Amino acid sequence: MIPGLRGIEHIGITVPDAEAATRFFVDVLGCEECFILGPFAAADDWMTRQLGVDPRARIPQVRMVRCHNGANLEIFEYEVAAQGKVMPRNSDLGGHHIAFYVDEMAPAIKYLRDQGVTVLGEPVAMTEGPSAGQTWCYFLAPWGLQLELVTYPRGMAYEVGRSRILWTPSPTS
Repeated sequence: MIPGLRGIEHIGITVPDAEAATRFFVDVLGCEECFILGPFAAADDWMTRQLGVDPRARIPQVRMVRCHNGANLEIFEYEVAAQGKVMPRNSDLGGHHIAFYVDEMAPAIKYLRDQGVTVLGEPVAMTEGPSAGQTWCYFLAPWGLQLELVTYPRGMAYEVGRSRILWTPSPTS
């Protein structure tokens, strides 16, 4: 184990427009913007050495957003000639999503739909297996980032008899 490891402090995401992404996370989801950094660029190969990107990549800004009682989001906007512009699907290598815990699924889904957010399908209530007790539903940020709402107010089946369970902001933790 990494000495001193405490947990996930932030998740970094690259977006096409940092201001628009921040407005979505703050104005729609209710996160809190904490600070802005940047711009960043380098005349040498610093960007490649430090970040693994094109050496001429430029970062106009990085925004840090706090999402209530959980990991923070680090929102990057890059300017670079050879930039992939297609969001990976969950099934693609590098596919990902960010899940937000909510107390109740139905009002959260209604709120997202009322805000014009694309909700994928309907909430799925898990009734069997280790995640029984959990309900989840995917939705999309305006630029296509996959996001998820999840709730399990009475815990999940796998927790029974265990002294150590997954971290959660739910009332059962």
